[in-house]
Amino acid sequence: TMTIHSEEQIVDVHVRSGVYSSDTIFDYTHGYIATRLFSRNACFIMKIKKEIIPDLQEIGRLAFERETMRDVYSPNNVWAQFQAGSSRLGHLKDWVLYGKHIENLCTGLPLYE
Repeated sequence: TMTIHSEEQIVDVHVRSGVYSSDTIFDYTHGYIATRLFSRNACFIMKIKKEIIPDLQEIGRLAFERETMRDVYSPNNVWAQFQAGSSRLGHLKDWVLYGKHIENLCTGLPLYE
């Protein structure tokens, strides 16, 4: 499911698929995306690259298209591949940078950037 909070510039995406379940937050105000993978008990954070990631209005339009037409092809499908690396726990300076929504999603989990 996808919830768009236009006034807060936040998009919440919840994927419920057993071992592949995840929650993702697109925080356009702070410019970051965070994905919490439940199977790994970890949080992955990346900077929003405007040339790759659709803006808030475009994500809403794509979601509407997908919901109403189901199999619409779009060149704006976004996939991210995370490579193993070192993790750390978030500190106050991280949460100021990433924002409260990502803090709520990732607090207490290893962070991978």
